This record gives sequence, C-alpha cells and structure tokens, in this order.
Amino acid sequence: MELHLIRHPRPDVAHGVCYGQHDVGLAESAEDCATRLRPLLPAEFELHASPLQRARLLADALGEPLLDERLKEIHFGAWEGRLFDDIGSAIDDWAADPLGFRAPGGESAREMAARALGWLNDLILSRPPGPVAVVAHGGPLRAIAGHLLGLPAERWLGLDFACGHVTRIDVESWGVVLKWFNR
Repeated sequence: MELHLIRHPRPDVAHGVCYGQHDVGLAESAEDCATRLRPLLPAEFELHASPLQRARLLADALGEPLLDERLKEIHFGAWEGRLFDDIGSAIDDWAADPLGFRAPGGESAREMAARALGWLNDLILSRPPGPVAVVAHGGPLRAIAGHLLGLPAERWLGLDFACGHVTRIDVESWGVVLKWFNR
C-alpha cells in the first residue's frame, strides 16, 4: 500500500495557543495547498481525513474524503483554546510524561495514538486496492508513521510533520519503506 500522510495547512491560531481539537480555521488557502500537493500525489487515491475543519478543508479540495473521528488531534480538555503561558506549571507535568500525561478533561498522547492506530489497523485490514492519502494532524500522523517505521513511542515526537506537506510510506508484505518526508 502506498500511503501519503498529509498534515493540514497552517492553522489560523495565535502563537502559543493550545488548540488540539479546538476547531480552528486555516491561515492559508486549502485550495492553494491542494494545488501544491497534487503533483506529489498519485492520479487516483482513496482519501481519508480528520473531520476537524483545518484537515477537512484541504481534504475537500483534494477530493471526496472519508472522515474519521479517530484521525482528530489529541484532545487537551480544559487546555483547549488557552495560552500555554496561562496553563502554568502543569506544562512541566506534561514534559515529564509526554505519552501518559492527560490535561484535565482531555486524553493522553498514548490514548490518541491508540485511536489513530485503530484507524490504521482497519485500513490495512480493508486492503485498499490502490494508493491512500490521509489528511490529519501532527499527533496522529506521528503515531501512524512512528508505528509503521518501528520506532519506540518515545521517539515519535521526533517526527516533525510540517503543515501543508506530504510524507510517503510504502507498506509492503515484507516491510515498510519511508520513500520521502515533508515534501
């Protein structure tokens, strides 16, 4: 399976704001981003996307996406929409346990990864006949790519998916190949 992982375009959110599943818009045109990405994508592909508008708008510009809640970004609960500076010392707790920490009313990175990997497992079991593209967020894309590449979960944060860029991973019966990253 030829898998194209696409991070949504740059969101329209002030620097330093924790936005997770907060449904923010885009700071750049989804159509312009789609025009830049199309030459990097196959002529035909099955398209999946997060329903959050920053991903969905790009997916709509690329085709007719299958929306899946499991592709949403991590939910930061009470932190959503707040400035990181206003959250205070709780940021230190998150830094001490980036996979297991859960903001009040939110989910942990480990929980977010489990739902994103559930989506991946279902995709692999469905055996799509051709290439697949997915438009989602940094967190789920890190989990999907990190898992496929056999990285320990603690290393997934090192996979820095750039906004409005695509990464290609080929999943074969004998293993996985990272073809290119952040084009």
